Amino acid sequence: MPLYCFNCRDDETHGEARRTANRPAHLEWAGALGDRVRMAGPLMSEDGRMIGSLCLIEAENLAAAKELGQQDPYAKAGVFADVQITEVKWVLGAGKPA
Repeated sequence: MPLYCFNCRDDETHGEARRTANRPAHLEWAGALGDRVRMAGPLMSEDGRMIGSLCLIEAENLAAAKELGQQDPYAKAGVFADVQITEVKWVLGAGKPA
């Protein structure tokens, strides 16, 4: 199954508060995806604040990946100012799909 990179940058005005308020729901949603999530975590600023999210998630195709991204509680709450979803061909590194 293809692998997609979700590169999501928080809204600079309201992202931090919305991220904090929706973090439990986001983690529950992401956890329910199971093995489809190959890697996920927050993007961090130099001063240690969460400023976005980066995920590698398996999906049937780009349309399915975009639909999945819209289901994320962070997306529904308006945490992100910008979301880029791009197919990834994993070449190197631990955890590479077969």
